[in-house]
Amino acid sequence: MSKLEFNKLQKRLRRHTGQAIEDFQMIEEGDRVMVCLSGGKDSYTMLDILMNLQKSAPVSFELIAVNMDQKQPGFPEHVLPEYLETLGIEYYIVNKDTYSIVKEKIPEGKTTCGLCSRLRRGTLYGFAEQIGATKIALGHHKDDIVQTLFLNMFYGSRMAAMPPKLLSDDKRNVIIRPLAYCREADIERFSAYKAFPIIPCNLCGSQENLQRQNIRKMLLEWEKQDGSRIEKIFSAMQNIAPSQLADRDLFDFANLNIDRSAEREAHPFDAAQSIDAGGPQSLPFVEVRL
Repeated sequence: MSKLEFNKLQKRLRRHTGQAIEDFQMIEEGDRVMVCLSGGKDSYTMLDILMNLQKSAPVSFELIAVNMDQKQPGFPEHVLPEYLETLGIEYYIVNKDTYSIVKEKIPEGKTTCGLCSRLRRGTLYGFAEQIGATKIALGHHKDDIVQTLFLNMFYGSRMAAMPPKLLSDDKRNVIIRPLAYCREADIERFSAYKAFPIIPCNLCGSQENLQRQNIRKMLLEWEKQDGSRIEKIFSAMQNIAPSQLADRDLFDFANLNIDRSAEREAHPFDAAQSIDAGGPQSLPFVEVRL
């Protein structure tokens, strides 16, 4: 990729990230934003973009980089600290052996990702309070969000995804996803150009959730047929009509009542018609102008 192409890519990622932050009021004056780093392309890109936006943002906010070392065998614990030292940013490495807990609780061969992520999330939420962080930034992008929508539909029988901004269940933390408008392909190209020191995510020996892999393959096939498919699905998530679905908690279907008190609006394509009536007529025929 040429320097010119990279500059265009960087501007696009910054624009999308800035727009998401503005649309969902992710970052406000005086925020201390805890940027969660996994060592993967997404979180590196998120930190890089946020540090650049911080310089020109209309509000003043702090960034604190945090990584959780879960003590997986072979984890290169020197990589992130060495990289973060070059940035001159406040950072912390949270050391907690959740790896042993996961291995103890999950039978060999079963997917460990669910328990692992819950343990990591709980630890990071608690640490955010310790350092006075007002927002927790995660590196999920648009593709992640759409994949999660279909995962929940196909395997969980519910319509839910990853919201760009979320209040935790205990209301003690606000989680933000600044890359919510960014595409994974752009992030991959950006990360490759910047040569981030990527740490593989398969050190625990567990492969990526098979269900998510299936959804990802399905969406990739769809995009081969229509390059805007992911964009359209994401737009649909922002344009929800509860009355056109079937959730009785979101829309009061039980108390729908007709109202014919007003004059019926004229049909825009009115045409002459005749009526053929048959059988017993229990009510007088009422002519309605269409």
